[in-house]
Amino acid sequence: MGQAYSAGLTVTDSIILRKERILPLKGKVLVKKGDKVKAEDVVAETLLPGKVVPFNLANKLGVTPAQLDVYIKIKPGQQITKETILAENKGLFGLGIFKSEVRSPVDGEVENISSVTGQVLLREPRIPVQVKAFMDGMVTEVMPDEGVVIENKSAYIQGIFGIGDETVGELKMLAATPDDELDGAKIDESCRGKIIVAGAFVRFHVIDIARKHGVKAIITGGIDDQDLKKLIGYDIGVAITGHEKVGITIICTEGFGKITMAQKTFDLLKAFSGKKTSVHGHTQIRAGVIRPEIIIPMNFEESELVTKEASMPVLEPGTLIRIIRQPHFGRIAKVTSLPEELTKVESETMVRILEGEFEDGTKFSMPRANVEVIES
Repeated sequence: MGQAYSAGLTVTDSIILRKERILPLKGKVLVKKGDKVKAEDVVAETLLPGKVVPFNLANKLGVTPAQLDVYIKIKPGQQITKETILAENKGLFGLGIFKSEVRSPVDGEVENISSVTGQVLLREPRIPVQVKAFMDGMVTEVMPDEGVVIENKSAYIQGIFGIGDETVGELKMLAATPDDELDGAKIDESCRGKIIVAGAFVRFHVIDIARKHGVKAIITGGIDDQDLKKLIGYDIGVAITGHEKVGITIICTEGFGKITMAQKTFDLLKAFSGKKTSVHGHTQIRAGVIRPEIIIPMNFEESELVTKEASMPVLEPGTLIRIIRQPHFGRIAKVTSLPEELTKVESETMVRILEGEFEDGTKFSMPRANVEVIES
């Protein structure tokens, strides 16, 4: 058998990317097709409904629900502040004796008034939500009231695991080699607002130093899972990551533990040191895989934005792969052959295997399911 299909991971110095930037609710799109945008530009915005606050107005005023209509001063849909009088009792015989009034506990608007329960539902102010471009590029499609599609030509790297949301900054190499462990002494004020490359490993105290110096993101080969738990305060499990509020985004290109960064990945990052870079740590390892991304925009002509039809990553002799099972987890190798016959493995099952060669020349064979293709 000459080739097979496998899960893939992309590391390339040139690719056409296409990103949808969609609002959570319908709103307003602020750009038009053909516009060139920067990563920091807001391309769409909307308002999310505020929190609903139940308020027993009849009880606060000291009247029955049926009497509330006589004293109420508001109506559904009305904008209110904490100074707004919701209801007012003018007192004994309307002379102001024992007069009472109830003001709103929140700013916002009146959602609903019930003469049956005497309750009003108040809604806190709407929450503005803005969607940014995230990467420099061109708007190639507009979805009215919903969002846009942005395309560009970039150097592009997918990571294995990450935490933290989208951020943009200048790429700064702090590692001298792919197997470096980042020394906290290398992090100073020159790293503020930057995305730094750490090499093979970064420890918790170094991450803390980076946060204090305003580093936006760290790209590393690996991280200790206990340091990760200490950083975010809980075990990740199989949840979707990327929305942790820890003050920094972290992308692991290889996995957990001290794992030398793939030479191709390291060389690519080094080649683009000093360039504007967009990254995020969003990760999902279940169905509908989401990988953390490193995007380094390049200059391009509009005619270059022709997205190739998606295809499955192919295993064939010469393909670069990463091992995703122990005992060689994280190691990079090259496929040398794909035997067609089924082979019995340690679990006593019959599977198709591949034969490969590590970078040091060592030969091996393993189930094809234990690897992923590094696409370029």
